[in-house]
Amino acid sequence: MDNKPFIQVMAKHLPPSGAALRLFDVGGRTGAVLAEHRGDLDITAGIPTSEFLPDSVDSIAAFDHPFDDDFFKHALTMLRPGGRFIAVDPAESVDQAWVTRLETAGFTRILVEAALESGGVLIRGEKPHTEQHTVDRIKQVADSDVAFPGRYVHLLIRQTPNKPGWALKEGEKVEWQAVTVKGENGPVFLAFSSLPKAVAFMQPAVMTGLIKDINKVAKFSRETAQNWTLLVNPTVETLAGQAITLLSIDPDSAETPDE
Repeated sequence: MDNKPFIQVMAKHLPPSGAALRLFDVGGRTGAVLAEHRGDLDITAGIPTSEFLPDSVDSIAAFDHPFDDDFFKHALTMLRPGGRFIAVDPAESVDQAWVTRLETAGFTRILVEAALESGGVLIRGEKPHTEQHTVDRIKQVADSDVAFPGRYVHLLIRQTPNKPGWALKEGEKVEWQAVTVKGENGPVFLAFSSLPKAVAFMQPAVMTGLIKDINKVAKFSRETAQNWTLLVNPTVETLAGQAITLLSIDPDSAETPDE
C-alpha cells in the first residue's frame, strides 16, 4: 500500500502558524511528507510522553499508530491551547466511536471523516482554550446606513469553486457566501475597514475554529454596503460564543470581484 496519499491528506488540516508551526511527528512517519506541503514546519519526532513540556507544540500528526488513554492524555498536554491533533488510520473507517474517544480524552472541535475515497479514516481534535475571555455582547447596528471609515468595506467570503479567475472554465458558475452573525433584525455582516484588518482578524479566527473554509476577502463600495447591517472591525473576543453563519451574496456587487 502506498501510504503517501494518506499522509498528504493530513496537510490541509494543519493549523495556521506564525513564523513556524511546531509539529510533533508521532513515530517519525508524517513529517517528511507534510513538509512537502508546508514550508513552515519545525518538526520534532517521537511518541507523546510526560517527558515533553505542556503547551509545547502547535500540532501532533500520527499515521497508522495505535492509541490508548495514555497517548491521548500526553498528546493533549503537549498541545498548546487551540492546538490540533490529526491522525489517519488507513485500515479503519468512519465511526462515532472515534468522536466519543476524543471527547472522553478532552478534545474539542472534533472531525471524523473518510481519509480517501478508497478507505481509511481521518480524525482531528483540538485542545480547548483555557483562558476565560470576557464575552462582550455584540452591539446591534441599526438597519439604516451604518458609518464606517473610508470608501470601501471588506467582507470575508467563501467562494465555490475555490479557484482563481483564470482557472475557471467557460460557463462555470461562481458562488459567494459572506460571514455573518445573527442580529436582532436579521444577519449582521462581519465587515472590515481595510484588507489588512480583515486578514489580521482571519488568522486567530481560523486558529480558534471560529470560522473555516474562508478563501477570499472581497471589497464593496459604501453605496452597496449601506443596504446591509454591519459589525465593523470586530475582534475574535467580541464574537466568542456567537453562531457564525454564511449568507449568499452576489459576486457582481463587489467593487473588485477578483481581489
